Amino acid sequence: MASFPIVRKMPITVSYTLKYKEITVSIEMMRHSAAHIMAAAVCELYPNVKLDIGPSTDDGFYYDFDMPHRLVPEDFATIEAKMAEIVKADLPFERVEMTREEAVKLLTDAGQTFKVERLADIPEGEAISFYKCGNFIDLCRGPHVASTGCVKAFKLTSIAGSYYRGDEKNPMLQRIYGLAAASQEELDAIINRIEEAKRRDHRRLGPELDLFSMHDDVGPGLIHWHPKGARIRVAIEDYWRKEHFRNGYDMLFTPHVGRANLWETSGHLGFYKENMYSSMDVDGQPYYVKPMNCPFHIQVYKSQMRSYRDLPLRWAELGTVYRYEKSGVLHGLLRVRGFTQDDAHIFCAPETIVEEIRTTVGFALRILRRFGFNEIAAYLSTRPDKAVGDPERWEQATHSLEAALKSEGIDYQIDQGGGAFYGPKIDLKIKDAIGREWQLGTIQFDFNLPERFNLTYIGSDGAAHRPYMVHRALLGSIERFFGILIEHYAGAFPVWLAAEQVRILPLTDAQLDRAKEVQQQLLAEDVRVSIDSHADKLGAKIRRAQEEKVPIMLIIGKREAEQGTLSVRVRGEGDLGAMSVDDFIAYFREAVKK
Repeated sequence: MASFPIVRKMPITVSYTLKYKEITVSIEMMRHSAAHIMAAAVCELYPNVKLDIGPSTDDGFYYDFDMPHRLVPEDFATIEAKMAEIVKADLPFERVEMTREEAVKLLTDAGQTFKVERLADIPEGEAISFYKCGNFIDLCRGPHVASTGCVKAFKLTSIAGSYYRGDEKNPMLQRIYGLAAASQEELDAIINRIEEAKRRDHRRLGPELDLFSMHDDVGPGLIHWHPKGARIRVAIEDYWRKEHFRNGYDMLFTPHVGRANLWETSGHLGFYKENMYSSMDVDGQPYYVKPMNCPFHIQVYKSQMRSYRDLPLRWAELGTVYRYEKSGVLHGLLRVRGFTQDDAHIFCAPETIVEEIRTTVGFALRILRRFGFNEIAAYLSTRPDKAVGDPERWEQATHSLEAALKSEGIDYQIDQGGGAFYGPKIDLKIKDAIGREWQLGTIQFDFNLPERFNLTYIGSDGAAHRPYMVHRALLGSIERFFGILIEHYAGAFPVWLAAEQVRILPLTDAQLDRAKEVQQQLLAEDVRVSIDSHADKLGAKIRRAQEEKVPIMLIIGKREAEQGTLSVRVRGEGDLGAMSVDDFIAYFREAVKK
């Protein structure tokens, strides 16, 4: 009966500890122990239970079961009551080591077939340990808390299906998720945060606000942008392009498909084919839709001889790519099959790389902050054991990344040896309005593709040299970024991003002509404005605008129409009183800067 904790290169940060019987307990350890207690409760309550894994998570734990009883949420109260009994009994967690033969016999006799397979994953020579509490024993590396009484606050939350070892060809198991915290107060805070996350879920808000949809007739993971969502997307892209031009980038547009030999040279067909869609026959040759933009940017680089005087080259593209993702991992806008990357590639000489990276990091931070993300952390991944490229180049590249982070004063952690085989990188992570961390920006060196495609430039010495190549994304993808934005703002976008910035509310049809005049004046100022011409009362129109999260309402009644004014109502500020159209335009120009 076993449980293997998730192995992470960068483990969950333990921000506090619990003191129990003179033993310091990490919150991760306590949550993993809660998974064992839940498994013990399930085994006691239901017959013929087969166990798989039960690790901790960021907020709690889960455990996978194979059992005749079909679990439903109504079972939670019974399981929680049994868990409470086990906690109250304060049973010690005892570590028991066995030989492989003893472990196989114990698990086989107990009918724990999944655990026998998991046992085979433990390398020869490594200790085989079980943890026992009461009558329950579980194959586990540990560690665990001293006794079940250390687990103070928990709650079961949901049930999901989970394929054994994540393979859809294997049996479907039942997974119970739970939460655990150091106190009931902290557990309540976690529950409140989860409820707030549900309220902000982009999969609910997107259709409610008429922003996007997906359709079975088209296929999963393929997004349809509705007019309102498209307006926000255009606002994002327009700002993105404008800032790139201001910061010395040029734009590229590249094809959606390419011949197989391109992807063979890049290595994608050798290392990434399972994530690519099947080839199509074009004039008797295989073509593939692109999973990445980089090989096309390289073709533009190779289209002419490059000199050191031409460098650096900064090329950006909002390029749509297609990747095959298993249906089980698709998740609204956050994990899709067709998406638009805010891609850029920088080609530069070694002597300019430090300054180039420093500028790139600063640019990335400014962009993210403009979208309302002010809590930004960085993770620097360094050279792994197996890597391509000159070690000296790796050292210089890593130094330039770290120097850039220091110069910008941004907090960062080093993931030693966590870089890709082709270069070190910086990952930029933001925290949203409710404290969740999201990875967005990436600045990635690549020592592989310049070699594969034999990229060169002519240096000041007249000889050919290999340029540095840097992959850079600020937002990750437009689709995923939009999903994060929806949740960050709970659908209530700031004025500059809102699909509909202003809604005019005529009190009656008698003010409709005046409303249309004002609309034309605002459209001329690039204001995204509409008119609510429904025959409803004003209160109903205001409620509808609030529900649709329109930031500014302009009310025109008989008095406003006669005086040529607008009654201005702003989300978060309330009624601002009467303004002339010119005064409102001046107010609006300031509002879009925020």
